[in-house]
Amino acid sequence: MTDPLLDELLSLALEAARRAGELLRDGRPDDLAVAATKSSPIDVVTEMDIAAEKLITGFLTGARPDDGFLGEEGASTEGTSGVRWVVDPLDGTVNYLYGLPTWAVSIAAEWDGETVVGVVEVPMRGETYRAVRGGGAFCGDRPLRCRPAPPLDQALVSTGFNYVQSVRCHQAEVARQLIPCFRDIRRGGSAAVDLCDVAAGRLDGYYERGLHPWDLAAGDLVAREAGALTGSRPGEPPNRDLAVAASPGVFTPLQRLLDELGAWHD
Repeated sequence: MTDPLLDELLSLALEAARRAGELLRDGRPDDLAVAATKSSPIDVVTEMDIAAEKLITGFLTGARPDDGFLGEEGASTEGTSGVRWVVDPLDGTVNYLYGLPTWAVSIAAEWDGETVVGVVEVPMRGETYRAVRGGGAFCGDRPLRCRPAPPLDQALVSTGFNYVQSVRCHQAEVARQLIPCFRDIRRGGSAAVDLCDVAAGRLDGYYERGLHPWDLAAGDLVAREAGALTGSRPGEPPNRDLAVAASPGVFTPLQRLLDELGAWHD
């Protein structure tokens, strides 16, 4: 892949994320309601999720009509260019529905199946995270590096919970057993933001079961380019079973604990 193409993809992702972030921040109606549900009655989609995805896909298709798409709210096309956009127009929908500030627009570009560009726009923080494969990670113009690794019992780790009740119960049991092992556990409500917080040194680690490619793609690249390690079970990349991201000294003991506790299955 050529540098001019990477530059083009990054520029388009930044602009698409900025436009969608403005729409979501400034266009949120006071009477925002649930438009649909997905995996369970509490896994919601709002009219703004749908509007933001239409804005993003329309903008990117206008610039690069031969690219493919994979989007949370239904955008799925193969494309013929070798580039595929992986889009979560609103990561942290429940936070957004309730007026909480931790939500983001996540846009990644893949080339032949490998993520090469990632952008995470966090409008309520006024932050834009970006990464290009091999080029480092940034928040605005500030280079990002994950925190120096503390002992595991001094690590601050974030997680998330599935919307299917039977799955949540097992995840809660895993978290109960993990809490004594760390400084503390956080639950932010947006996988993309959590991954960027690992990159920015605000978290020592993060793990979650049940994530989709659009939840992971951009934030995973940002975290890795900031020096974090990411994976699933030992030897596997982040996937639907389990995603783990942490500073290098925290990653291996965290991954081992999660594997021992069965965090990768229901």
